[in-house]
Amino acid sequence: MQKLGTTELEVSRIALGCMRMASLEASAAQAVVKTALEKGITFFDHADIYGGGESELRFAAAVNELGIRREDYILQSKCGIRKGYFDFSKEHILTSVDEILKRLRTDYLDVLVLHRPDALMEPEEVAEAFTQLKQAGKVRHFGVSNQNSYQMALLQSYLDEPLVVNQLQFSPAHTPLIDMGLHVNMKEDGATVRDGGVLDYCRLKGVTVQAWSPFLIDLQRGIFVDHPDYANLNQTIERLAAQYHVSREAIVVAWILRHPAKIQTIVGSMNPERLTNIAAAEKVHLTRPEWYDIYTSAGNSLP
Repeated sequence: MQKLGTTELEVSRIALGCMRMASLEASAAQAVVKTALEKGITFFDHADIYGGGESELRFAAAVNELGIRREDYILQSKCGIRKGYFDFSKEHILTSVDEILKRLRTDYLDVLVLHRPDALMEPEEVAEAFTQLKQAGKVRHFGVSNQNSYQMALLQSYLDEPLVVNQLQFSPAHTPLIDMGLHVNMKEDGATVRDGGVLDYCRLKGVTVQAWSPFLIDLQRGIFVDHPDYANLNQTIERLAAQYHVSREAIVVAWILRHPAKIQTIVGSMNPERLTNIAAAEKVHLTRPEWYDIYTSAGNSLP
């Protein structure tokens, strides 16, 4: 468990992303939720676009059928993505939250996250929406996703309370978050600042980074597990999995958890057995050489 951002909220270091829950039958959804809670995963990440809202409906039905108390789990959902555009308008945020709460059968969200940046964001409008939601008791805390440090700083300058999370893609095969920190003042590609130093910004401001898609290369190429372009990475992960007597997935998540930023990892498996295997990551503490071995095996270089 760890604190979420600068709040007093205790959350599991591994979270379950519920994007694929819309595809599950009722009994399967219950099995996933039950397994997650049994393995200490108490944080559930949603978005209004997941399954067109169906994922939230399936989750709520599963929780209700299992008789799980609202205070025994943490709920996060996201809004802002619409068909063909992004929308951080006050009206859309307020309407979206009401619809999310209805689908999730709850009176409040622990965290509301703005889903990807909106180039037309009016920070004053967002601040008004956040204040209204907070005062109404509908949302406890707020965050963003896929935003750089300046985008966060701009929005934060209008808010009365701190942003608590930023959801960012991070995996051994997708490492822009840390590359430029290792290649400071160098001429190679790794030195390119792609995100305004957002990882360091979040650490300085006490914002929890949530790593999404920890097994992904990118949205076009899919996952790196068993991918021919990442043979060395897979061999290293397999060797460490055998050494620690855990699954390959657990080693990948352990690699993310090993970072001192206290990154919370969002996994999206809807397979109870695989989820059980992933949860074992918390028992693995990779050494420095092992951590760097995974990093370089993915094709990343050191200065």
